Amino acid sequence: MKYMLLTYLDEKAWGELGETEQERVISECNPHIENLLKNGKLLAGAPLHPTSTATTLRLQDGKRLVTDGPFAETREQLGGYTLLEADNLDEAIAIAGKFLGRSFPTAIEIRPIRDFPGTPSH
Repeated sequence: MKYMLLTYLDEKAWGELGETEQERVISECNPHIENLLKNGKLLAGAPLHPTSTATTLRLQDGKRLVTDGPFAETREQLGGYTLLEADNLDEAIAIAGKFLGRSFPTAIEIRPIRDFPGTPSH
């Protein structure tokens, strides 16, 4: 079964780390990523640019509305995603747990992905 891991973090605190420290924190995941790739569990994933670069699209009164930024103000922002293959939720939780930041706090939402007929599998 496929699962989407959505990684949330405090974007302001992340930005205050500076690029070198951000790269060090991200590199903590490298052994886990290499293992997932080797075992065919990691299908895709990437960090996201800050919410200041986001654009939100919605339909309002029958018209397309485009706004800058995320749709809501929150304490934590979506910082990245991971698409993986896992046998069940327990395995997805175990995989996600290894992505939890040891030197920078994160939260990971784990969501099963429904099959959508006629679309690529990943």
